Amino acid sequence: MMLAPTPVLSGYVVPLANGYSGVQQTLKVMRQLVNQCRTNTEIRQAATNTVFLTPEKDEYSEAEALFNFVRDRIRYVKDVNDVETLSTPMMTLAGRLGDCDDQTVLLASLLESVGYPTRFVIEGYTTQGQFDHVYMQALVFGQWISMDPTEQRYMGWSPPDPVTQAIEVV
Repeated sequence: MMLAPTPVLSGYVVPLANGYSGVQQTLKVMRQLVNQCRTNTEIRQAATNTVFLTPEKDEYSEAEALFNFVRDRIRYVKDVNDVETLSTPMMTLAGRLGDCDDQTVLLASLLESVGYPTRFVIEGYTTQGQFDHVYMQALVFGQWISMDPTEQRYMGWSPPDPVTQAIEVV
């Protein structure tokens, strides 16, 4: 039986506004994490190790390798009940688990560490104006390609039929 890794966890509580204002606050923190961590040596090393055997200068293959790495090796685990949590990409990588925002921040950090711009997509599936999920897009060969590492789907797939959608302006 394989046990989960046990990284040292740390953090702090930040109160969030309700509704869309809270979603915007969360997205702002997610972007800050990506901007801070894309130059982290651990993140850069994980990204370069992952893309090392892909064809050189093949943007699609590099992006797909990073997408598959997060999709296949990071286990989806929900946040604490009624508490929005965000992990650093290093914590998500070390613990090999996280929810949609944790996996998205990790994937965006890995991609940006090897030169691919990213943006977040937030969607809701039941009620207009309510957001339930976040994934990302990366600029590959001049096109924004959707990447949802929480689903066992291919790069380019995005959840169908959102009732509400917002895309980060970059």
